[in-house]
Amino acid sequence: MKDDEIIALLVQRDERAIGALKVQYGALCGSIAMHILGNAQDAEECVSDMLYRVWNAVPPEKPEKLSAYCAALTRNAALNRCAAQNALRRGGGQTPVVLEELQECIPAGNDTEQVIGWIALRDALAQFLRGQPAKTRRIFLLRYFSMQPVADIAEELDMKENTVKSILKRTRDALRVQLEKEELL
Repeated sequence: MKDDEIIALLVQRDERAIGALKVQYGALCGSIAMHILGNAQDAEECVSDMLYRVWNAVPPEKPEKLSAYCAALTRNAALNRCAAQNALRRGGGQTPVVLEELQECIPAGNDTEQVIGWIALRDALAQFLRGQPAKTRRIFLLRYFSMQPVADIAEELDMKENTVKSILKRTRDALRVQLEKEELL
């Protein structure tokens, strides 16, 4: 089923939309949650959370790219669950490692004045990634959006782990330089 058909079912409040979403994006979202949490049961709950959130959000929202919308909802649910369950102590997930890697590229702090800064940071990151070669962009997103382990990325892209690590390091360094130049870091 196509995205516009699923959205039409959601707008009509037709419960078949939930099944169609699960068939269409369940595996993608489950994979994202699994890489973050390292636990199949928690990942499945995040997929269920995503389905519930999509059901409640559409309408009034009508996402342009349903796959990205579902992936982002799942990722956020998994990150929230990770924080709540302290995944580092449980030994699961890539989240602590990934966040540590990105620490030098992301400004610190939590006050409300930073909301505008976060929007600018998001836009700068999107612009930066659009300027990267497709393979570099894919590696970056697999690592820092999907939070896949370096070994999995290397296997998926038929590369050596050290090559993936080097690309990630160079990309983070270039991102940091770009953010400093734009005075966002």
